[in-house]
Amino acid sequence: MDVSRGVIERLVDNGIDTVFGIPGTQTLPLNEAIEMRDDVRFVMARHETAVTHQAWGYAETSGRLAATAVVPGPGDMNAMNGLKNAFNDCTPLVHLAVETDPEIRGGDGIHETPPETYDTVVKENVLVERPESTAAVLEEAIAIAETPPKGPVRVGVPKSFLTMDVPLATPGTYSRESIGGVADRDITAAADVLAAAEEPVIVAGGGVRAADASEELRRIADRLGAPVVTTYKGKGVLPDGSGGSVAGTLGGSAAPELLACLADADAALAVGTDFDAVATRAWSVDLPDALVHVTLEPADLGTGYEPTIGVVADAAVALSALESALDDRGVAADNGEAVERASAVREATSDRLADLRTESAPLTSVSALETVREAVPQEAIVTVDAGGFRVWGLNVFEAAGPRSYVNPGSWATMGTGLPSGIGAQLANPDDDVVVLTGDGGLMMCVHELHTAVTEDVPLTVVVFVNEDYAIISDDADCNYDLETGAYGWADAPIDFVALADSLGLRAEHAVTPAEIQSRLAAAIDADEPVVLAVPTDSHEPQASDWMRE
Repeated sequence: MDVSRGVIERLVDNGIDTVFGIPGTQTLPLNEAIEMRDDVRFVMARHETAVTHQAWGYAETSGRLAATAVVPGPGDMNAMNGLKNAFNDCTPLVHLAVETDPEIRGGDGIHETPPETYDTVVKENVLVERPESTAAVLEEAIAIAETPPKGPVRVGVPKSFLTMDVPLATPGTYSRESIGGVADRDITAAADVLAAAEEPVIVAGGGVRAADASEELRRIADRLGAPVVTTYKGKGVLPDGSGGSVAGTLGGSAAPELLACLADADAALAVGTDFDAVATRAWSVDLPDALVHVTLEPADLGTGYEPTIGVVADAAVALSALESALDDRGVAADNGEAVERASAVREATSDRLADLRTESAPLTSVSALETVREAVPQEAIVTVDAGGFRVWGLNVFEAAGPRSYVNPGSWATMGTGLPSGIGAQLANPDDDVVVLTGDGGLMMCVHELHTAVTEDVPLTVVVFVNEDYAIISDDADCNYDLETGAYGWADAPIDFVALADSLGLRAEHAVTPAEIQSRLAAAIDADEPVVLAVPTDSHEPQASDWMRE
């Protein structure tokens, strides 16, 4: 069989129906194989950096795998940003990288980079050494990507292989299970610790989403009467807002009341988190000495915090076993206690924001984000770029469900919001998708507005315009001998309405809360991509400073 056709057949047989990429002379055999079928779609981006972010947004919101395809060298290296982002977030994707042909490898052929260049930005980096093995290597790569903890896998295929007609080896069958069950002794010990606690707390990370364990988490929180603090990657695993047990999101801008909720607890259950340095402020956040840590990755145990009990298991499996063990100990559900403690933290956090809630233009990020939240349907999917507004959003923008809120994790790269929104919309064509981005972040991927038009992706892009890399300018002003607004561009403002119009999008400004609500609602209802530009205060305080005071 023609190798390129065999590659696409492998993707389709594994349920992959979307390939994100930019065609080049090296990838055209794959593109031709895609065009021969009606069960897989090629989405052409405008920059390779966006390609892997699109696949990331697709997988984050659907739980399904997507593929990417780029040319060697520049294409591959541009895609590295999104590969690293997906790697840090344990998000599965298969990255098809067309490689330099073996006979000229090492001779500085066009676009050549050593394959090992990519080893540290993916879960695994594999190279097809013989054309006959292509299908088998790809099948194994897909299984690796989908085996928890999931992640991106790069598959290097030499260009000359793609056009060969050779007998392809039939792939074997690969298991997707990394760990089966959970150790009874660990669950017994964990249940003893938590059952004895009078004021426990739960820290929930992105591993809860990856394991589809939100319902198991809710039941454990109710049974323990424990408020839930999410990491930024865990945001949304349980819905934020009144009536729930979520106290807030842990990060550099977490309010003192949230940190006190953690420090004052007499036991903590951490599940699906690796306690990375970003969420924990380099492990300076205080946690109770009695700590049960559930993770799929053994190397996470003891990182920053020494657990009383370490449990290496899938989050859903471990939480279900823990619920049974607590039931055996007579620990009855107490939802009211969890909600009451969480509500107290949320109210204290909200009180800190009172002075930032204004209706006069330009709005603060707090006012703009809260207004947008009111206008966006609860069931909509929201993808969020990195930047100062995202840090505010961790505190004020309520996530409605485990796959309805997408934001980058510890890699924290800017320029993800729009491409991840494109991926999310293609993965969920019947859902509303709203992108939240700053003007700095949007300018790093503004070309993908054109992708949204040409691919007929009807998402809504809300861009908060403060004409500044505000976090950087604030730091430059406060901590260095640099002028206020050193890295802003107020003297060269960008007209995003005109820019969007030139790319074929409908676009509007919205200055007041009333304008945001009415124009955003209309944009979401429209069956086309729309940009809504919302001016925000470039002189507002940064969340990490305001919330710590």
